[in-house]
Amino acid sequence: MENRKNKKSHVLIVIFPGQGHINPSLQLSKRLISLGIKVTLSTSLSAFNKIKILPNIEGLSFAPFSDGYDGNFKGSFNEFHSYYSSIKSHGSEFIFNLIKSNAKNCTPFTHIIYTVIMEWAGLVAKELNISSTLFWIQPATVFDVYYYRYTDYSDYFKNCDSKDKIIELPGLPPLSPIDFPSFVFDNVECNNWGAESIKRQIDILNSEENPKILVNTFDDLEFDALRILKNVTMIGIGPSIPSIFLDDNYFRADMIEISSKNYMNWLDIMTKGSIIYVAFGSYTETSSQLMEEIGQGLLKCGRPFLWVTREGQIEEKLTCKDELEKQGKLVSWCSQVEVLKHPSVGCFLTHCGWNSTLESIASGVPIVACPIWNDQLCNAKLVQDVWKNGVRVNTGDGGIVERDEFERCIEIVMGSGEEGGKLRKNAKKWSELAKEAMKKNGSSTVNLKTYANKFLLDGSW
Repeated sequence: MENRKNKKSHVLIVIFPGQGHINPSLQLSKRLISLGIKVTLSTSLSAFNKIKILPNIEGLSFAPFSDGYDGNFKGSFNEFHSYYSSIKSHGSEFIFNLIKSNAKNCTPFTHIIYTVIMEWAGLVAKELNISSTLFWIQPATVFDVYYYRYTDYSDYFKNCDSKDKIIELPGLPPLSPIDFPSFVFDNVECNNWGAESIKRQIDILNSEENPKILVNTFDDLEFDALRILKNVTMIGIGPSIPSIFLDDNYFRADMIEISSKNYMNWLDIMTKGSIIYVAFGSYTETSSQLMEEIGQGLLKCGRPFLWVTREGQIEEKLTCKDELEKQGKLVSWCSQVEVLKHPSVGCFLTHCGWNSTLESIASGVPIVACPIWNDQLCNAKLVQDVWKNGVRVNTGDGGIVERDEFERCIEIVMGSGEEGGKLRKNAKKWSELAKEAMKKNGSSTVNLKTYANKFLLDGSW
């Protein structure tokens, strides 16, 4: 690798085409640009074509590629492996040619950063003798679990049929199978593509000398989890979310259009801390049964709510729509940052996707966690048992969360009891620590600047 000192640093960030990958990468890009580093973001047209307004700042450019479907993949989640395979094959060729072309035009990329399940971008970088870094957009704890699973502790994960089984791994809280991220189970056919990607990622890291991983978390939140692994260096640089406590709230790239903001006027007239905010992410598939149980649980609570559901789901999946509209507000989309910041919001009923979890932490809003799959399961464990800023719903027979359980958990968080008071106090504490981490001399700001100075700006990889 030639020394890049005194050359303009130009980083290519390769992103999986999902909302949960794009916005953290945009926030990272903005911060790198502020350090004098030029950034090009590359993701597939399936995501790029859905972005309503592209962020426009000096030093940021975009390089979209065809994934073979370009927004027209119609398969079910069980067929997602076909989509992922197409992203990998088309993306690898595009990134290879892009890097070669830029080098030929005397505007070379000096480093590659890539997100989760885009490990093939790291292999392309290696083939072309360019240094690369994984940007892990989930908790450090989740990476630790995967690392243990696919290295020296794989036997610990065998025979995990009983949800009562407890596994103790170095540096992590005790975990049961209901806490494991989905790609731990490589014997589940619909997860195979993800599990294989994680395995390859860990193999790549283990083939490198002292590999570095940028992690969307912060030191106070996951101090031990960031440091427990000896073969990799994890660097907490988060929360990499739209800035709800600095200078702008809108530097992001939403893939679903916000049709109306009437909900903000409604929130403005509501009592402080009275609203239950319900949202399950951009693309989470919510079953009719779960939708109905949530709706009936909200009715049993009798508290006002703002519930975000995708267009058409309300009519298709709810029998109690009319009753709900008398008690709260149903919308097809909203600005989550604005809602979580609003003083009338007292609780967030969420699938516990990591972006939503971090936004709730940064906003100081306690959580009712209803995880569906992937890292959400582990995130919910951390929320309830480690950070203690929320509660997790329990599933009943058949894996269904019943309306009485939703009511129970919401009342714990929103009620006047001792447990709710402690949760709200902890939520405020983590909010303050998240803000501290992102200040000029905060841990995440210092960590990113140190990483950039050593590995991006002086070429001493």
